[in-house]
Amino acid sequence: MSIKSFEKLVGIMARLRAKDGCPWDKAQTHASLKKHIIEEAYELCDAIDSRDPEKLKDELGDFLFQVIFQAQIAKERGAFDIDDVLRTSAKKMLNRHPHVFGKHRAKDEDDAYKHWQSRKEREKSYKDRKSILDGVPKTLPALIKAQKVSKRAAHRGFDWPDVKFVVDKVHEELEEVKAEIKSGNKRRLAEEIGDLLFVIVILSRFGGIDAEESLHNATKKFAKRFGNMERALKKRNKKFTECTFEELYRLWRKNR
Repeated sequence: MSIKSFEKLVGIMARLRAKDGCPWDKAQTHASLKKHIIEEAYELCDAIDSRDPEKLKDELGDFLFQVIFQAQIAKERGAFDIDDVLRTSAKKMLNRHPHVFGKHRAKDEDDAYKHWQSRKEREKSYKDRKSILDGVPKTLPALIKAQKVSKRAAHRGFDWPDVKFVVDKVHEELEEVKAEIKSGNKRRLAEEIGDLLFVIVILSRFGGIDAEESLHNATKKFAKRFGNMERALKKRNKKFTECTFEELYRLWRKNR
């Protein structure tokens, strides 16, 4: 690691926040930068998906700069600085990996997670929590949040015996959705669809699948196939509204 490069970036941030620095940078607060952090996180994920090293390098730099930005604002009000952030992170990682830096050993990924979660729960910031589910960010996307809540509950021992029970539960929830479609009660239908989605998240976990990534890939596949349909119809000088459902479905299957 190049210490000089890191210090240079920290110095640039300090200069931007100086009295004669950039008006926009000087006006920012912890809160005003939240939307930019989220935006940079999504851009970083896009870069990872692109498998382009240059894009990934660029977006990692942008994301790192957001961390340095937050630390600089904190330093100016005497709370902490970037060195404190690095020391805290290093200490936390050493503590949460007893299976690497201690005597314990992890048999597999799930066992490693248990070691991680167990050490996490001993930390000062966790002692005041009344539930293992406390601390799951409220603003997380619903699918990611469902995965975290489900995994934490399972870590406590509240889980289905095996995948067969989960599959049966999916069928049960689907039947309840069908019943509410017939009833016409939108409030109850929304509730039952939510239950079905949550059980599917659990099913994903049992299969060792990341539900967020799985849905992302399914959406990407849908968009690609839909684009193929658009191009095929354009060649025929036809619009979607001019086609029957049967015609569109045949075209959909053809462009799988």
